[in-house]
Amino acid sequence: MKKKNSSKELSYYGLYLLSYLNENHPNLLSDTDFIESRADLAAATYEQARLEEYTPEGAQELAMLTLMEGLHFSRYNTLLEILWNEFADELPQGDAGEFAFKLLPSLEEIFSKYPLSDDFAYTSEYDALYTELTGAIFIHIEAYGL
Repeated sequence: MKKKNSSKELSYYGLYLLSYLNENHPNLLSDTDFIESRADLAAATYEQARLEEYTPEGAQELAMLTLMEGLHFSRYNTLLEILWNEFADELPQGDAGEFAFKLLPSLEEIFSKYPLSDDFAYTSEYDALYTELTGAIFIHIEAYGL
């Protein structure tokens, strides 16, 4: 296993991805292989697009699509949304991130029932996931507290 990279070693795409993961997928922050390979793929996409005479802006757009593929829907942000909306009286908003991160592994079974994709939050199945997660969080809080 590789040691965690310092931000000085990462490319522009690596730093961008690291920042995005910190906000939306903190469970992936330690996956340096994923971060490095995705950043390398984005850089290669940019280079190839420029060789194919895309404008710098067009090449950058393609590179960013490559970098962010499969990362637009966030399990972590879904849990935050539920905690902020449904449990605001029980859990201060400032504590929701840590609690969501703690809950995430125990809720993977629920997430696995749904076809999560970049645009999943805009589907009718999102409401079912939201409701099921809300119930599971309620049961967790009743059983174990915050």
